[in-house]
Amino acid sequence: MKVKGLRWFIIGLIFLATVINYIDRSALAIMWGNENVDGSISKSLGLNKNDYGNILNIFMVFYALGQLFSGKLFDKVGTRIGYVISIGVWGLSSFLHSTVRGFLSIAFFRSTLGISEAGNWPGGVKSNAEWFPIKERAIAQGLFNAGASIGSVIAPPFIAALFVSYGWRITFMIIGSFGILWIIPWLLVNKAGPKKHPWITEEEQKYIIQGQSKVDQSATEQTKGLSLKQILSYRESWAIVIGRLFLEPIWWFFVGWMPIYLFDVYGFNVKEVGAFAWVPYVGAAIGSIAGGYVSGQIISKTNSINKGRKTTILIGGIIMLLGLMASVFFATSPERFVAIVFVVLFGFQFAIGNVQTLPSDLFSGKSVGSLAGLGGMVGVFSVIIMNFLVPLIAEISYTPIFIAIAVFVPLGVGAIYYFARNIESVEK
Repeated sequence: MKVKGLRWFIIGLIFLATVINYIDRSALAIMWGNENVDGSISKSLGLNKNDYGNILNIFMVFYALGQLFSGKLFDKVGTRIGYVISIGVWGLSSFLHSTVRGFLSIAFFRSTLGISEAGNWPGGVKSNAEWFPIKERAIAQGLFNAGASIGSVIAPPFIAALFVSYGWRITFMIIGSFGILWIIPWLLVNKAGPKKHPWITEEEQKYIIQGQSKVDQSATEQTKGLSLKQILSYRESWAIVIGRLFLEPIWWFFVGWMPIYLFDVYGFNVKEVGAFAWVPYVGAAIGSIAGGYVSGQIISKTNSINKGRKTTILIGGIIMLLGLMASVFFATSPERFVAIVFVVLFGFQFAIGNVQTLPSDLFSGKSVGSLAGLGGMVGVFSVIIMNFLVPLIAEISYTPIFIAIAVFVPLGVGAIYYFARNIESVEK
């Protein structure tokens, strides 16, 4: 049996995994509530905002470590088995949130959720490097990243509806089952890479391989990846590490704290959060696909990966910066706030898909997952620092937080321009 466009089925499954990933990770914030929200996690377990901040950071610490660990794991065992391990553990972890009795038990399952969910990103970047020619990688990354946005769109109303109907424990059981079931179609469809897959057409196989760099074409299953020390010896690698250090907190602030912001500032309940919190992620989903499309078009017309990636990252950075500045001066109602965050997350995803594609532009084979994981780990550690500060600063005002992450935008974009003078394969 031959399947036309097999690479799109592969990225489609990774998109679905990413949707599940974000439904699972969003559930805690949406159902956390506060002492005034009946049936919420915080009221049921007697926990407060500081406990939430600590639990969020426990997740982020293990998520950061998981980025590096899973990057190496995917480089070693491949994307097929790597995803089975990753999503299998995170699905089970999400399910077992239904059994928690207090801070320690919920912290434990957030740690296993974090370390396993992290694998989705190095795995996705590595899979895109295997299955897509260079000019299509940003759009593939955009589709993959759109899964995070769509998951965040679906999660608030979906989880709020489950919460209202069944309570938070059964909600965790339901959403935790999704990842485990996902493994079945993944193993059926993703039998091998494009060079050996029995379902791939000769035309698509040729198109993928010829559209990759010479280093990608010559890589084999036995090709050994570079060590992290060797990877970091290249100046261009630091564009990814420093760029993500500054850019990641922008996304994660809204993922982790937007529901809490709506509880605190506007006095929302879980149902109202479900009605509002999904809207900005529509902008993020559009930005993911638009950023990949624009980058691909520039590369096709100019035959320059450098121009395609940098131009798209710069445009996204400008949109993010303008949106964050607006959040300081114009977010005077929940409707305005949500509209502004729509713009910010559009800009973020417009840019970040191209930032996350850089490891496959610079390296090949068994080095891609390692660099992607390292960049993700460093980015997440900056988020951890932010999460320690947010509860303290938010007691006075959220405004300094918005100003700080606005400053991060030019620092992140500038690092990419400074360290990666010309984006092209460094393995020649």
